[in-house]
Parts: sequence; C-alpha cells; structure tokens
Amino acid sequence: MTDAVDALDRGRARFAGQAWLEAYEALSLADRASSLEGADLEMLATAAYMIGHEDEYLEMLGRAHRARLDAGERDAALRDAFWVGVNLARRGEMGPAGGWLGRAQRLLESEGDSVERGYMLLPTMFEQEAQGDLASAGESAAEATAIGERFADPDLVALAGHEHGHLLIRQGRVGEGLALLDEAMVAASAGELSPIVTGIVYCGVILACEDAHDLRRAREWTATLTRWCDEQEEMVAFTGRCLIHRAEILQSQGAWTEALEEARRAGERCLQGENRSAAGEACYRQAEVHRLRGDFEAAEIAYREASRHGREPQPGLALLRLGQGDRAAAIAAVGRVAEETTEPGRRADLLPGLVEVMLAAGEIEAARGAVEELEGLAADFGSATLAAMADQACGAVELIGGDAATALAALRRAAGAWQDLGAPYEAARTRELVGLGCRALGDRDGGDLELEAARAMFAELEAGPDLARLDSLLAVESPGDRHGLTDREVEVLRLVAAGKSNREIAEALVISEHTVARHLQNIYAKLGVSSRTAAGAFAFSHDLV
Repeated sequence: MTDAVDALDRGRARFAGQAWLEAYEALSLADRASSLEGADLEMLATAAYMIGHEDEYLEMLGRAHRARLDAGERDAALRDAFWVGVNLARRGEMGPAGGWLGRAQRLLESEGDSVERGYMLLPTMFEQEAQGDLASAGESAAEATAIGERFADPDLVALAGHEHGHLLIRQGRVGEGLALLDEAMVAASAGELSPIVTGIVYCGVILACEDAHDLRRAREWTATLTRWCDEQEEMVAFTGRCLIHRAEILQSQGAWTEALEEARRAGERCLQGENRSAAGEACYRQAEVHRLRGDFEAAEIAYREASRHGREPQPGLALLRLGQGDRAAAIAAVGRVAEETTEPGRRADLLPGLVEVMLAAGEIEAARGAVEELEGLAADFGSATLAAMADQACGAVELIGGDAATALAALRRAAGAWQDLGAPYEAARTRELVGLGCRALGDRDGGDLELEAARAMFAELEAGPDLARLDSLLAVESPGDRHGLTDREVEVLRLVAAGKSNREIAEALVISEHTVARHLQNIYAKLGVSSRTAAGAFAFSHDLV
C-alpha cells in the first residue's frame, strides 16, 4: 500500500512538472495497485494522451466518467463524457461519439446554468461547420465563449474563441478573426490552459493563420509552439502538427533540406499519434519540396501518399504534371478543384497555381480572371502575402499579354514584398519575370542582371527545373553578324532551330503565341526565308544558335 501511495504522489508530481512519460508510468503503477479515483484517472488519461497513447486516454477518461458519476460529481462526469465524444468524433467513430455526447447531453438536461452548457455548444458548432453553415457555427462559438467568460473558464474561452476566429477568417472577416486568434494564443503561451487544450489552441491558431495567409503571424506562433514542444521532450501529441508547421515555415524561408526532414519526421509522429489527416499534410509538404527541386519521381510518390491519407494533392500535383509536360492533366486537375472550392481562403491557395497552368495552356483570359479574383481576396484579407501573390500573377499575365510596362510595375511590388517577407523562392521567380519584362522593353543589360540574380537564388535553393530554365534564358550569344535581328528575334530563332513549337516558344519566353507568330514573320522577312525549316537551317549555318 505504501508503494502505491508513493507511486501516486510521484505521478502527481511528475504530471505537474509535465514529465508525461514518468507521470504515466507512476500513475499506471498506482492504478494497478488500487483503482484511482476520478481526478487521478483524468491525470493518467491526460498523460497517456500526451505520450501518444490515445486509446488508453479514451479508456481512462471513460473510467473517470464512471467514477465521478459514482461519487456524485455530475459536472466533472459530464466534462469527461464530452471529451471522450469529441475525440471519438475526430477519429471518425461517429456511432460511439454520438453515444458519449448523448450521455453528456442527458447529464446537462438536469443541470441549471453552468459552464458545461458552453462546452456542449462546441459539438453543435462542429456540426454546423461540417454542414457549411459557417455563420451559425460562429454564433455557437460566440455563445460558448460568452459562457466561458461568465464562469471564468479559460479553457472554454480559448477553445471557443480560437474556433470562432478561424470561422471568421474562412468567411473573409480576417481582421476580426485574427484578433480572436491572438487572444487565445496569449492564454496558451502564458500557461493559463490545461495541457491538451494548450496544444489544441496552438495548432488551431497556426492553422488559421496559414488560412489567413498571414505568413509573419504563422512564423511567430510556430516559434512559440516549437518552444512549448521542446520543453516537453516526452510529448508525442501535437508534435507532429508542430513539425508540419515548421516544415512549411522552413520551406517558405528557402531551407528546403531542413523542411524536407521536418516534414518526414512530422509524418512519422502523426501516424504514431493516429492522426492520418495530419500525416497527409506532412506528405504534401514533402511532395512540394521534391517538386521544386526537380525530383519528380519522389514528388509523385509523396502526392499519392498525401491523397491516401485524405489530403487533396492539388494544386501541387497539377503543377507537377505541368513540369512533366502533361498540360492536359494539369488543366483537368486544377479546373476540377477550382469548381469544387468555394471558401475564400482555400481559393487563395489555389489561384496562383491556376494562373500558372492557364498561362501554360495559352488561356490568357482565364488566367486574367483568376488574377482579378486573387487581387480581390488580397484586399479583403489585408494580407501582404496574398498581395505579393496577386502582383506576381498579374505581372506574369500582363507580360504574356504584351504589356511589359504594366507587368513590371506589378512585378517590382511583388519582388519587394517577397524580400520583406523573407521568401527567397518567390522572390527569385518574380525577379526572373522582371528580367523578361526588361528584355521585352529593349533593356537587355537590365534584363540580364535580373535573370542572373534570379539564377543565383535558384542555384542556392537547388531549384533544378527553375535553374535549367534560367540557364537557357542566359545562354551566351554567339558573336558575329545578327542579320538585322533584334535580341528577341534571335531568342525566337534559336528556339525554332531547336524544334520548338510556337506554344513552347511562348512558354519559354513568357510571351503570347500571337507575339511569337509576329516575330517569326519578321525573322522570315529579314533572313529571306519562308519556312521554319529554312529559318532553322539559316541559324545553324550562320552561327546564330
């Protein structure tokens, strides 16, 4: 009996010190010696959850519920039933989840005004959200928050408040939503919340910041979450999601090798914690880095794994198909997702890829329509990241449409924004377009300086496909008589000599097919030839390639 008491005291002390594995082992030992009472069973359940033993968490919490009922602690028993039901629902076990939540609801019906009424509004909120009724879900979240405030329950205030913030962001009310997220995160980072609620709020807030395309906020709160995880070496819960956020931040900062490793570790941790949806996100992050590096085979495998775990692999997979030269598959995939996606934040994720695919397909007006929508979302969200995305997409469209001056104005705004945001890959892509815009306006030196800068950035990132494209654009010109051809006409002629079609030339030079045809007419007239074959032969025989 003395050993059991010692184990219980030791378990309680380790729990207070967030030594989760030691707390779990000590409390388990005490429980085997003599069944624990409700509060101690809840501690054991929490420790099990934090080390990734979710099945045991649910079992112990169920036992705590029954022990508290026997002890007449109805409010605590209701709370235990609520958490069992919510976690079963998250796992997709809707029958058992409904049973536990129904049990909690029956207990609630015998209660007067209590904080538990606020907790029981959260399943209603999730159901309304699943049905697409975001406005009603927001009202439920706001009511739950008010109850939490009235009963001074910080867990309920933070849970309901951060969910309400995310719902507002998904409705396009970004400023209001971010304010609620910040308030919840302050409570979490100040240690005012219980351990599991702290992790839920950390991960939920960062995910919402990403949906709001607030890169700076996401970076700040991810650093805070990382510190929290690092302070608890034995913790498994939440660490997978933390690693996913870290991988995304590292990718945006150009640390691709580190991002890939963090995403790999995230996948392992998420599967260890039985979180398949998060594992799918980890696979998607791996796929994106592989695609950008040019390892298309590894990217293909990772996108398929993401899909297997339930993560939509678009728009990344469509961009992979584009890189592989399969335009038809890229167009079909991104078009399908565009039809399905209605929420503003989700569309903001999709639109840059849609612009890229439409431009590759020569669908300039479709691309321009996507740019206009992206510009509207950037204004609604007040997001510097979205504004940069919109300016970059606008510049690409105007450049291909033949208005290089308008393109350069938008592209220079985007380049400055990406630099301020510390996003080197996007900055390099934008500087490449600036270089092409300078060339289109006859400033060859200025264009080459921009292209060389972009190439250096791609080389540092090891962005294989982009590096190959820049090497082609910066190919050294052969000396000698140019036979009256302009710089652009020489570029077109070289690509003709390489067997490229008008569409392929348009893509390589970021101009329209109509412009390519006009350049060809000028080339034929200046060289005195009448066909592509003859023009290519002239180029080879006169050292123009």
